[in-house]
Amino acid sequence: MKNGSIPQCPVARGLKSVGDAWSILVLRDAHTGLTRFDQFRKSLGIVPTMLTKRLKALTDDGLLEKRLYSERPPREEYVLTEAGRDFLPVLMMIGAWAHRHCDGELARYVDVETGSEIEPIAIDAVTGAKLGTRAMRLSAGEERDCGDQ
Repeated sequence: MKNGSIPQCPVARGLKSVGDAWSILVLRDAHTGLTRFDQFRKSLGIVPTMLTKRLKALTDDGLLEKRLYSERPPREEYVLTEAGRDFLPVLMMIGAWAHRHCDGELARYVDVETGSEIEPIAIDAVTGAKLGTRAMRLSAGEERDCGDQ
C-alpha cells in the first residue's frame, strides 16, 4: 500500500469508471456491436452533450478507445478495449438480477449457436462456489490501480 493508505473498496473504484446508467448502457450497446456516435445516440435516445461526456469518460478510463474509420471527412468510432470486453459478465449479471427482482417483460440472453437461453451465474474461480453461497470479507490484498489498463 502506498504511504500506509487504506485500500479502496473495489466496488467504489469500479463505479468510478462505469457508475452511471448512461455509461453502462453505452457499454451494453458496444457489446452488441455499436461503435459510432450516431448509433449510440439513436439507440439510447441520449442528448449529444451527455453522450459526448460518457464516451470521453469511458475512453479516459480505458473501457473504450477511439479509432479513425474515415479520413475524409475525419470520423472516429469507439471500440471496446480489453477492460471494456471484460465488463460483459457484469452486464449479464445485472440482467440476471433484473430478471429475478424487477417487474415487466424483459429481453433474454440467447446463445447464438444453440438457441438456448443463457442463465448467467457468478462463481469463484478458485473454489468453484457460486457467489453468495459462502461467507466473505474484504481484505487489503495486493494494491492495483484499476485506472491503469
